[in-house]
Amino acid sequence: MTSLMTKPPVDAPDIDLENLDDLLAALSAEEIDELNGDFDPDNSLLPPSQRCRDQTDKDPTGPFSRQHLLDFLEKKAKTEKDWEQNKVYIKEQRGKKFVPKEPERTRVDDDDAVDTEWDEILSAASEEELVDLAGKSHICSLSLFELGAAKAEPLRPVPNEAPNMTSVEESIKKLRSNDPQLKSLNLNNIKNMSVEQMIEVCEALKENTTLVRFDMAGVAAPDKVGKKLAEALAVNKTLRSVNVESNFLSGEVIVELVKAINVNQILLELRVANQKPEILGNKVEMQISRLLQENKTLLRFGITFEFPDARIRTHERLKQNFDDLRKKRTGK
Repeated sequence: MTSLMTKPPVDAPDIDLENLDDLLAALSAEEIDELNGDFDPDNSLLPPSQRCRDQTDKDPTGPFSRQHLLDFLEKKAKTEKDWEQNKVYIKEQRGKKFVPKEPERTRVDDDDAVDTEWDEILSAASEEELVDLAGKSHICSLSLFELGAAKAEPLRPVPNEAPNMTSVEESIKKLRSNDPQLKSLNLNNIKNMSVEQMIEVCEALKENTTLVRFDMAGVAAPDKVGKKLAEALAVNKTLRSVNVESNFLSGEVIVELVKAINVNQILLELRVANQKPEILGNKVEMQISRLLQENKTLLRFGITFEFPDARIRTHERLKQNFDDLRKKRTGK
């Protein structure tokens, strides 16, 4: 049986094949160069930089000059002829070309093409005469709108609302003295009223026993004034209607106002809508609706709710108060 093992040549050096360093050390420079060039370009296990033989051992021809290279490239670009196009560009259109239809020609009678005496009369008539003629003769070809018969109605100026001339200092004196003639106090939209004067009004409401209706809307009242008003509502037992809309009261102060009217349970109307912080938030709205569930006398509550839950609860409470008042009045 012939052995598959081949014997090394006689002149081959005695080298341990398992030791790669000894094998490479025994090779000459020409053999190493030939070995380095023996690569498989399709071997995916090698990086691209090692799939071919290094051929960059050529000596440089001279020193590198960047400006000389740029000048050479620019000169070559100017002297070389442009590439010829394989096909001349021709605008092509696909599909069927759209051809608009010609407008239909209306038949013109011979009498219409002949000038008559009416043409001379109409051309010489003024605009007022044409309008009058159209109204009498019912000439459909004349449009009253084109002739300017329809005119806009002149603007009617609306006079500004008279300013509130109520004296704040005089009102404070009447509140403190319990003037029996002072049943309603309207301080709405007074621009020059200071915060100190608002606080004095609220302090005077604590001891007043004659005022029934109090309005102080649109005076830029801050939270400081709202808290003083809440203190007054907690002790006042004669007020039936309070309006502080269009001010700068926050949601927390509105909650304090609702708490204050629950103390004596006598107020019938409270209006606090259109404040500067317009959005109250779900927490404040639900807190107001829960406080109103404890109120048995309030009939009108002016406020804007964002969430339907608080709005429905408040509406049901006011409706129940109306029903209780009707039953009390009718005895049924």
